[in-house]
Amino acid sequence: YVFADSRYAALRRALEDGRFQALTNAACFAEFARVLDYPQFGLAPERREQALASYRRHAASVAATPAQPVPLPRCKDPDDQKFLELARDGQAACLVTSDKALLKLARRRRLAPLFRIVTPDAAVQALPE
Repeated sequence: YVFADSRYAALRRALEDGRFQALTNAACFAEFARVLDYPQFGLAPERREQALASYRRHAASVAATPAQPVPLPRCKDPDDQKFLELARDGQAACLVTSDKALLKLARRRRLAPLFRIVTPDAAVQALPE
């Protein structure tokens, strides 16, 4: 979302013009903010704040976990469990990720009635024209 990768420009445009809806919650947004601070990204503070503000504008906020949540498989990386929960709680059609631990769960039949886990490339290919 931040680095303007031309492969995913269509996905970002779809998000910004409302053809695709991103979801977030407090935990996932905090993770996004934390990752943007990684030194290897070298983002200036003002660029980081612009990215966070833009994402906040385009992502719908999902409320806390429902009283009777549908059980989910456990992700090998416990830090990624929050993304599965967000997709479930937001009733997402898909979870778009490049994370290998999450993509490994894409094969789980238990998730099929809830949402799909797809790569950004697959999400771009599935965009409505």
